[in-house]
Amino acid sequence: MLLAVAWTAASLVRAESTTPWPDTFLFRLEALALVETLNAEILASRSATVTLEKWCADHGLAGTSEPKITARRVVAKERPPTPEQRQRLEVSADEDIRVRHVQLLCGDRVFSEADNWYVPARLTVEMNRVLETTSTPFGKAVQDLHPYRRTFIATVLWRPLPEGWETRPLPAVTQDATKGLVIPDALFEHRALLYTEDGKPFSEVDEVYQRALLDFPPPRP
Repeated sequence: MLLAVAWTAASLVRAESTTPWPDTFLFRLEALALVETLNAEILASRSATVTLEKWCADHGLAGTSEPKITARRVVAKERPPTPEQRQRLEVSADEDIRVRHVQLLCGDRVFSEADNWYVPARLTVEMNRVLETTSTPFGKAVQDLHPYRRTFIATVLWRPLPEGWETRPLPAVTQDATKGLVIPDALFEHRALLYTEDGKPFSEVDEVYQRALLDFPPPRP
């Protein structure tokens, strides 16, 4: 049911202008379906960047720009790799690990905030240059490695409807449909390891997906 609702919503919306979502049960259900669908698509994908780029194009979120994901470097508090991360990446205590903190954007919309710990020795010289000097997203920079990802933590940060809503009577329609639905900045978070095609880990990412992913007019009957 949720996938059907999400498909209907996605087929009807375009982001020519940003319109608040009314705070009603129906629109909360549609928001839930969309968030769960995108969450599942990223979990099942080899590249979060490719999935976000398709989402941007399908929902017209790039505005007048090309629906292309770019990475904006952000100065953030240093997060050196922990011993546990070194163990997951299969590197020694003194081996170099670099950290890249970025926002992933489509047009001027921030789709995710990500910390990326990667092992430069497992990348090519050109890949390292691209990561250090350009706005290329990590997934695109390392695509020649034919990477795949394994998510080891997935956390839902916003639930438009409470857990167990489907087992309870539908709430009475008492909400003011003119009131906008309050959507927080963070929707869900993934922590994942990226592997080369021969199974060698080379990166760990911590990604927090943002409300701009729903920044399109709500579907209308």
